[in-house]
Amino acid sequence: MIISIIGVGLLGGSFALGLREKYPHVKFVGVDNSAVNQKIALAKGIVDEILTLDEALQVAELNVLATPVDAITKLLPYMLDHLPDGRTITDLGSTKELICKLADKHPKRGQFVAAHPMAGTENSGPGAAFKELLIDKNVIICDKEKSNPDSIGLVETFLRDVGMRIHYMKPVEHDLHLAYVSHLSHISSFALGMTVLDKERDERAIFDMASTGFSSTVRLAKSSPQMWAPIFDQNKKNVSKALGDYIELLKKFKEAIDGRDMDASLSYMARANDIGRVLAGIEKK
Repeated sequence: MIISIIGVGLLGGSFALGLREKYPHVKFVGVDNSAVNQKIALAKGIVDEILTLDEALQVAELNVLATPVDAITKLLPYMLDHLPDGRTITDLGSTKELICKLADKHPKRGQFVAAHPMAGTENSGPGAAFKELLIDKNVIICDKEKSNPDSIGLVETFLRDVGMRIHYMKPVEHDLHLAYVSHLSHISSFALGMTVLDKERDERAIFDMASTGFSSTVRLAKSSPQMWAPIFDQNKKNVSKALGDYIELLKKFKEAIDGRDMDASLSYMARANDIGRVLAGIEKK
């Protein structure tokens, strides 16, 4: 079997490395516009060969579309147009509504599986890929019933083989939930990073006093802007709503602090502490 990775970065590269453990005889081919990424992917053993997109479509049984989401929406219709019968495309994009709407318009919709692995780090590119990234992580498949049995079966098998837990959602539901549990946290981290960088111009010592708490909170600000800007754009309605809710709570905190209303501050923090119970329940599943 041949599997192509279109966009050989953190997710696509980690998926390939994880599968190599189970399927050492599978051949992986890479498609990437970056000559640097190509060299790294070959040197790390992520892929065995670099091909053009058209070449990959003709030889690969499974094509993993692991580019930023704006590139997915441009490439997917073309790839479906040129995909031979009996072959499969899956994507790893962090938004799903627009991608699935595009796929729904295509006569080869059944050969596409819409997936989103809930995994990643603040780092990007093939140099950041590692085989353990997807182990015990959740992956969401959208509109399973619209995929051919052979295609959905193939993708589900490989996702389980790299250690992922599969969940199913509708694209609209996916994008709404992800705005709150993923996209908002990245915006918060970007904003915190900008706030501190602006302050750093006057007070260099702020970085000397930064704690591990600051580092963990701002870690996501190191994420790729090229990947996240298109995510925010494609999910703008949900992200804007989530951001508005967040801003309103920030205002309440500020009002409590400005008014020295410690009871209100304590109440807000105690309510937020309940997230520990929620996360503990998720980890047990």
